[in-house]
Amino acid sequence: MLSSTDEIERFKQVEAKLNENQKVQKLIQKIKTLQKQAVNFQAYGKHEALKKVDEEIERLQNEIDEIPIVQEFKETQIVVNDVLQLVSGTIAREVTNRVIESTGGDILSGETGSKAKNKIGCSH
Repeated sequence: MLSSTDEIERFKQVEAKLNENQKVQKLIQKIKTLQKQAVNFQAYGKHEALKKVDEEIERLQNEIDEIPIVQEFKETQIVVNDVLQLVSGTIAREVTNRVIESTGGDILSGETGSKAKNKIGCSH
């Protein structure tokens, strides 16, 4: 159901293109290698070497971010995340409403039946 929406289908297509892009994959591999070096440099207190590696990682990340398929992938990720948030919110709201209803509560006020029964009346 959800996996066949236009947004999800587009995400799958773009992800496949991204995974097939050799330039992107080589840059990702370089970054992973540098990240391992960074962990080692940090563990051994090699601050200058760590700084240089971090700068190179940032440079490579910026290079990746400039590639059109990467930009498109990030855009489709945002759309998919929005869809998932919408679905998640809808499910949460429906579950909450069912719980309130099952206790004899009031959905409009958001109170369960036991809360409504134990409410202290206002004296005006």
